[in-house]
Formats: sequence, C-alpha cells, structure tokens
Amino acid sequence: MVFASPVWLLLLLPLLLPALRNRAAGRITLRMPQDDQGLPVQTWQSFMRKHLGKLRWVALALLVLAMARPQRRWQEEKVKADALDIILSLDISPSMLSRDFEPDRLSVAKRVAIDFVEKRPHDRLGLVAFSAEAFTQCPLTTDKQVVQGFIRELTVGRLEDGTAIGMGLATAVNRLKDSASKSKIVILVTDGENNAGYITPEQAADIAKTLGIRVYTVGIGSEGYVMSPMQRNPDGSYLFAPRQMVFDTELLVQMAYKTGGRFYRAYSERDLEGIYEEIDRLEKTKIEVSTVQRTKDYYGWFLSIAVALLLVELLGRWVIWRSVTVG
Repeated sequence: MVFASPVWLLLLLPLLLPALRNRAAGRITLRMPQDDQGLPVQTWQSFMRKHLGKLRWVALALLVLAMARPQRRWQEEKVKADALDIILSLDISPSMLSRDFEPDRLSVAKRVAIDFVEKRPHDRLGLVAFSAEAFTQCPLTTDKQVVQGFIRELTVGRLEDGTAIGMGLATAVNRLKDSASKSKIVILVTDGENNAGYITPEQAADIAKTLGIRVYTVGIGSEGYVMSPMQRNPDGSYLFAPRQMVFDTELLVQMAYKTGGRFYRAYSERDLEGIYEEIDRLEKTKIEVSTVQRTKDYYGWFLSIAVALLLVELLGRWVIWRSVTVG
C-alpha cells in the first residue's frame, strides 16, 4: 500500500494536538448511582456516551488518509521471446558410472544439466537417453520442472549395454524435425566411442545439418585407467575394476563441426559446468519485455467510513445520547 499524495498526511499532526490536550486536561463528569450499592454499571450506552467524541477525530483522520489517496500498485510484464528448442541427449551406458567424477559421471552430468535447464526459462527443452539404443525420455516442453524431473530419473541399465552415439543424435533430431523454431539445438553428452546402433554418428550429423539443427558434442571423463563397471551382477549392480577408457574425440569434433556447433571436453565437474555456461551464452534467447503498471485506489473506502462515523457521532450526540454537560 502506497499513498499517491503523501503530503496530506501532515494534517494528521494537528489532529493529534486536541486529542492530547483533552486527555491531559481531563473532564468534569457527574456519575449517578445505578444500583443500591451506588456503584456505576458499565453499559454499552454509557460506553458509547463516554467515547462518542472520539469518533469525530477518527473520522477526520480517515478523511486525511482519503485525501492522501491510498492505493496498491503492481507491475505486469509481458515477455516476447525468440525461444529456442533444445534437446539434451545423455549417454546412460554403464561406463557413465565410472568413478573419476564424484560420485560418478552420470550423477554429475545430470546435476549440471538440471542447472542448465533452470537457466532457460523461455525455451522448449526435451530429453533423450541412449546406450546401445535410444529413446525419448521427455518431449519438448516449456515446463522446466518436468524436464528436470525426467533428468533426475535417468539410470543406467534401462537399455542394453553399448554406446550408440548415432542413435542418440538421430532420436534427438527426430524430436526437432517438425519444430517451427528458428533455432534448434542438440547437446549430446557421452563418454565413449560409438559401438552400437544402426544409424552411424556421421549419418545422424548429416540429417541434423540438412534440417538446420546445430549440435554441441560434449565428451565427459578423464583419460587413463578409471574405476569403471566391468560386469553386471544378478541383482543389477555392477562389479567395478580399473579399466583403460577409450574415447573417440575426432568423431565428436566432426559431428559438431558439420552442423555448425562445437565440441567440448570435460575432465571434471567444473569443466562441465563451464561448458554449459558457454553454451548458455552462445545460445541466449532474445527477450523483449514490456512493463505495464497498474494501480487501484482505496480512498473511497476511507471516505465512506469517515462519513459513516461522523453520522454516528452526530446522531448519538444530538438524538440518541443527549446529555447535559457541566462546564
């Protein structure tokens, strides 16, 4: 609540002086016994008669507040954005459980992807997961919470073991091919070399190029020997052992270059965060914001209450509770 003409509030100061003076001076009153013991009985009539004069001061204070024009203001923002369509394609093969990241590559990839989604309020985002095959985990949507929820649900073992990079990209491209957006992007995160799938990465990249889809490829994982899953146990868990990781950097570079995107290498969680931050800057949505300010006045309420109190004070003083004053 604000006041459009707050200067009128200065009139409240002189209103306080008579009230304080009357209170300090006191008044001479004549009490009449109301019962056999001579003790006054407090009734609502006597209460109103005693405090009737205060209604005038309250009414005058409300009139001053009405002249100050109390009102509520709020702003409405209308956003016009050239939104992007973005598909995140994440590798969920067993090697993504490798422990060169804390606690593993997949957990870090999910966490950083969730943060990236949070920074894209106006875009449509979707999610594809791939291993030896690929599937759409979440179609394009503007609901960030839905996409983030699906990212959290990603787990290893839902698909056959393997790394079908071409299938991961082709499935993402398929979700974007009918998009009317001017900018269509795929961010593909993997930690290995292509060894499965009936669509090769080169073929998938050619299709993306034809459809005007830009691909950012991200290689995640450190080099050398890493504690990685070697065998799946009957209960679904994995047996870990040191393993030399194989990574096809050249393939991911060619895929990104062919579609006008970029290749990134993430050796740590901080690297991966920096990669997503750079992609966020490169693919920033153009936003036009128009602000409309609205106000609602409440002086009418104060004015009505003030008039009502003055009427009550006049009727009470001259009609209902007429009394003789002793001066």
